[in-house]
Amino acid sequence: MGAWRQRFENWVMRGQRPASEPVRLTRRRIYILPTAQGYAFATLLFLLFLWSINYSNSMGFAFTFLLAAVALNSMWQAHDNLLGLIVASGGAEPVFAGQEARFTFRLENPDPKPRYGVGLQWRDQSPRYADLPASGATVVTLTVPAEQRGWLRPGRIRVLTRYPLGLLQAWSWVEFEQACLVYPQPRGRRPLPAALPSSTGAGLGEQGLGSEDYAGFRLYAPGDSPRRIAWKAATRGGPLLVKQFTDQARPELWLDWRLLGNDPVEPRLRQLCQWVLKAEGEGRRYGLLLPDARVPPAQGDAHRRRCLEALALFTPNPADRESVDRFQRQGA
Repeated sequence: MGAWRQRFENWVMRGQRPASEPVRLTRRRIYILPTAQGYAFATLLFLLFLWSINYSNSMGFAFTFLLAAVALNSMWQAHDNLLGLIVASGGAEPVFAGQEARFTFRLENPDPKPRYGVGLQWRDQSPRYADLPASGATVVTLTVPAEQRGWLRPGRIRVLTRYPLGLLQAWSWVEFEQACLVYPQPRGRRPLPAALPSSTGAGLGEQGLGSEDYAGFRLYAPGDSPRRIAWKAATRGGPLLVKQFTDQARPELWLDWRLLGNDPVEPRLRQLCQWVLKAEGEGRRYGLLLPDARVPPAQGDAHRRRCLEALALFTPNPADRESVDRFQRQGA
């Protein structure tokens, strides 16, 4: 049944690319079939019809046709409960591998009458239902397991309803370009590496405010404190210079890819991720060195996100790909 449904979904969605804008459900996008209760109800109607014929019971015919009319009206209402509905994608906050990504979707009802029991479903998970007020909107959140680092896209989302009696289910599929960034899982037992003296004598934003000995000038760099700029020299038309003091030569903590030796790629990224969180939690200034990225030393939430993003999107060189595939096959 699952394979048949997958083939049917592929046939329905053929030629349709993930949408970047809100999707309106039209008649050609909506499908409807009986539920298990609907098939049981149809069987009951058939038995009632046979009983009415066998006994020539006019009340039995009337009752059977009345129930059939109720079922037909239910089918019409289920279809119209989705017709014209506008579905838009929302944001998704980054998560760590092993957690669940939370994708938000906005359901908008343009009609002057409310809609009840509209659900969103990701694969075989239980649907999340919501009622939409007249000419209003609501937000529904779906959780998707984040198993690997990188970009996670939920793919096709089923929009469905069994309103009003649960005898029939109307549904449609939507797919958006939205994605969630998945950071590596923070894992590792190694302590933070030792901080090293700054090679520049002063990192960006490390201008001390103490009264240590004067150590000369250097060229201005974005992020330098205005208090250390040599304004008199600047007024004479020279380059913008910054005063240096001996207390500016502070040690720098570098989280270096090379410190982890010959470890496989994914364990290295997990250890670096743990180091980033630990250094940030201790209020340290730290930088990140990867084969394809370099993040200068800093601290704060923005710096932490920048480092974690570099780890999440790291692409190993061709020489490392074989070890990555072997490591993943081993289920580590």
